[in-house]
Amino acid sequence: MTEQKKLFDEISKLSTEQVNSNSKNIDLQTTAEILKIINDEDKKVPLAVEKELPYIAKAVDVIVEAIKNGGKLFYFGAGTSGRLGVVDASECPPTFGAPYDLINGYIAGGKEAMFTAQEGAEDFETGGEIDVISAGVTDRDVVCGIAASRRTPYVIGAVKKAKEIGAKTLYITATPRDTFNIDEVDIAICANVGPEVVMGSTRMKSGTAQKLVLNMLTTTAFVRLGKTYENMMIDLQQTNKKLVERSKRIVMMITGVEYNEATKFLEITNGHVKTALVMILSNVNLEEAKLRLKKAGGFVRKAIEV
Repeated sequence: MTEQKKLFDEISKLSTEQVNSNSKNIDLQTTAEILKIINDEDKKVPLAVEKELPYIAKAVDVIVEAIKNGGKLFYFGAGTSGRLGVVDASECPPTFGAPYDLINGYIAGGKEAMFTAQEGAEDFETGGEIDVISAGVTDRDVVCGIAASRRTPYVIGAVKKAKEIGAKTLYITATPRDTFNIDEVDIAICANVGPEVVMGSTRMKSGTAQKLVLNMLTTTAFVRLGKTYENMMIDLQQTNKKLVERSKRIVMMITGVEYNEATKFLEITNGHVKTALVMILSNVNLEEAKLRLKKAGGFVRKAIEV
């Protein structure tokens, strides 16, 4: 059997490459009918993700443990999957005050692939291996492969190399768990969304499922790491005017102080919401607030209970 025929047979068996009977005649439908078909299929995505919650929970625990021990999280994907990983990584610093190199996204084909499809870049395992090495992945880190089809060579290569290095490995895919055959991975998250509305277009339901899972991984991990008070982000970085004003509003909502008072404390703390909260709620000075936060591991609730 030729390599081309082997690949053809492999792809033909993927759930994402099957014909969706609910959208088979989509080309004969009106605009409203097409939208209804897409919307009905999209409703299935959260239910598919729900079935994977036990595995997502395990993945979060691995990420939290790694970060506590000085490790980092790396995403490796191609096409839509890669872009989603890069987006999730890039949004963590302004949202949670995470260091810019703590959550990292890599896409087959490099930065250019974020804006222009570099389809051939995903075809070689060596590409993923090289990117893992250049990223400086260590045995303290977590590497998460993202591939709707679960067979993307670039992603497989990255995960294999990461495992070889000793890093913990995760895999996010949209294929059934019983077809998952990458033995090297530690935790697989398999949100089986079924055939796409347009056959093989994994930027649709598969991409939506991956986005939901990525949201869960980093959001839950950072909540576990003390980056929120109740459900408010308290470690955000004031990188634009909106976030400056959001910081003031958060301080006001939690402490009950007025706008000018919140502004004053944020100026004293150089925009650090956590420190401002501890200063106000515990009625302590800047140095004492910083010390309390350090002893509390960054958790505001613990810091104000001292």
